[in-house]
Amino acid sequence: MSKQIIKSMSTQQAILFVVATPIGNMADISQRAIKVLQEVDLVCAEDTRHTRQLFNHLDISNDLLSLHEHNERERTDLIIQKMQAGQDIALVSDAGTPAISDPGFILVREVRKAGLKVSPLPGPSAVVTALSAAGIATHSFAFDGFLPSKTGARRAQYAGYIAEPRTVAVYESSHRIQASLEDLVEELGPDRHIAIARELTKLFETIISGNADKVLEQVAGDSNQRKGEFVILIEGVQKVQAGGEDVLKVLKPLLEELPPKQAAGLTAKITGCKKKEAYNLALSLKD
Repeated sequence: MSKQIIKSMSTQQAILFVVATPIGNMADISQRAIKVLQEVDLVCAEDTRHTRQLFNHLDISNDLLSLHEHNERERTDLIIQKMQAGQDIALVSDAGTPAISDPGFILVREVRKAGLKVSPLPGPSAVVTALSAAGIATHSFAFDGFLPSKTGARRAQYAGYIAEPRTVAVYESSHRIQASLEDLVEELGPDRHIAIARELTKLFETIISGNADKVLEQVAGDSNQRKGEFVILIEGVQKVQAGGEDVLKVLKPLLEELPPKQAAGLTAKITGCKKKEAYNLALSLKD
């Protein structure tokens, strides 16, 4: 194998390649990614069985080593030793970009701390793919990974977005998507603009956007819209307004003198906003 093919012409230092792989459509893998996966000394994979299927599709027969959330720390020392011995390593996850809500962060951090080179190969990422096609503002956004599985923790997380000015992106599973959207409507209100993207780049790809209650209605009314892997996008709020008054301007000084419940009640009376919205906002400001 010619190391010059994958290494920079100016260095012979071993490299950890962080390689993005398709999130659905196999044709989305880059030519550079294929070349690197063919030519490195070893490929670290979240699930070697899953990656072997990808390799079979691409006619790649390289060696695989499992690296997942349960063994990443213990594997890291071994991988660094291999790199120090001159071996090039590639890191892949089951789908998308490694270390983005997938294993890889610890390995990348420790490889860099060891003074070794890390080189990213950009490509598919579910969160960026969803943002690009949903028609929701992308100039500033926050990504919070997978939502909690427990209802209470999930509702608390949603409640924290009531005054969030940025678009928020989260992942959700198929068996919780309806309950999760019900929690979202309860905490953020039926009029919050959202989008959900499912099965991106796959045959049944769907992106639904609109007021939260309408999106929930579509998901609840069609079992097909509860299948697959989901990205939920929540549009940010620049201002909370009611009756021509800025709720934040009224609520903030009241919170300096009163507990959240009383401050919210007075704010609702002064501005005409809903008491629950003012109370949720008060809690988020207190936090």
